[in-house]
Amino acid sequence: MLDFKHSSIINAPVEVVWNFHQRADVVKLLIPPWQSIQVIRREGGFGIGAKTEFRLFLGPLSITWVASHTQCEEYHFFVEEQISGPFEYWRHHHKFEQENGKTRLTDEITFSLPGGDSADFISGWLVKSQLDGMFRYRHQVTKRECE
Repeated sequence: MLDFKHSSIINAPVEVVWNFHQRADVVKLLIPPWQSIQVIRREGGFGIGAKTEFRLFLGPLSITWVASHTQCEEYHFFVEEQISGPFEYWRHHHKFEQENGKTRLTDEITFSLPGGDSADFISGWLVKSQLDGMFRYRHQVTKRECE
């Protein structure tokens, strides 16, 4: 298993940042323009059991990715886990913590690539690098929309 973490301070109350993440268009807003990802469907709102289906385009290949919200505590955190998709395992924990009237937004991801420990060792750095760019973008968008 591999881990990734990105955290930043958003100059807005937790409620504002949380509500931004509940917007119907938030998934599309948070996809970086350099990534070929299409949102196919989003159902169930924001609570436990909510599902999002994506289509990832990797050159001529397309991969369907379905994630479900498995945990949620309003204004504190929510967790998405992959139901089906490109990873052997994927768990994304979104945390919202109040700090002096601002919000510390933290994304923690635990994942494993198909092919086991060898694949994680060989390609894990590449996935982490892509996640780093993606979450820098996502947090910039969140700041722009919330501050």
